[in-house]
Amino acid sequence: MEFANSGYLLLLLLLIPYLLWYFFRGKGKEPTMRMSDTFAYQHAPKSWKVKLIHLPMALRCTVYALVVIVLARPQTYNAWDNKDTEGIDIMLTMDISASMLTEDVFPNRMEVAKEVASEFISSRPSDNIGLTIFAGEAFTQCPMTLDHAALLNLLHNVRTDLVTNGLMQDGTAIGLGLANSVSRLKDSKAKSKVVILLTDGSNNVGSISPMTAATIAKKFGIRVYTIGLGRETGEDIGAIDYKTLQDIAVLTNGEFYRAQSQAELSKIYQDIDKLEKTKMNIKSYDHLHDAYMPFAWLALLLFCFELILRWTVFRRLP
Repeated sequence: MEFANSGYLLLLLLLIPYLLWYFFRGKGKEPTMRMSDTFAYQHAPKSWKVKLIHLPMALRCTVYALVVIVLARPQTYNAWDNKDTEGIDIMLTMDISASMLTEDVFPNRMEVAKEVASEFISSRPSDNIGLTIFAGEAFTQCPMTLDHAALLNLLHNVRTDLVTNGLMQDGTAIGLGLANSVSRLKDSKAKSKVVILLTDGSNNVGSISPMTAATIAKKFGIRVYTIGLGRETGEDIGAIDYKTLQDIAVLTNGEFYRAQSQAELSKIYQDIDKLEKTKMNIKSYDHLHDAYMPFAWLALLLFCFELILRWTVFRRLP
């Protein structure tokens, strides 16, 4: 057992002056009564009240000590927890090229993709999930983690500003984005390894082709779900390379989807969520198990007991 606020334990030292005051108060000032002979009282039995005269004081000290322990927040290391988890490692691979600012879905493709991905992450609390972003180049925005609060924060901060401000090459390097995610998953020991690749274009830059990256993914047993996002109208017709996205999914035993609205994209993520279910039992160890409640209840019980004794058995007349 350890204490989260161990400094409060120093308050126990206040018991020392209290006990000294209690036992030495009034020494030499006891009331006396003159008697001719005390022989009759020398062997007189003491009543149980006399024997327990210090009980209220002992109870008060015990209650005080218990309250101090509660304030110090005792914690134990013996809290084991069994929970069922999916046991899946997932890399979200998101296109952030300038075309993702297209407003054919409200408010634009980028914001819709981020919002739906956030909902997906929140629905999978037991999975390791990471994020790769790509335009003309690719990098890992967040490695796989169970800290989904941190992941969601990093996802929220994803902007196409990296491209528009010249900090990242524009273009659509689907092969590089997929290869980056595969490199994060290849050494994973999870029962299921998944990449969810979302883009609104076709591969037009990068040293690795999409099919080469897909072949590597297949070698490491990684399934790739591909999503083509956006409506094709006018000059945009043919912008999304559906065939390549479909070939990637087929090669890796994944699925290919088309999304032209936020509702369709949400439905796709829900379908993927249902497909990727691999139950396993994890025995986890809780290192921060608070154990102050027994002390708190015992302090309350003894406090009530001391009050009852003080106002009944050990009540003092004025």
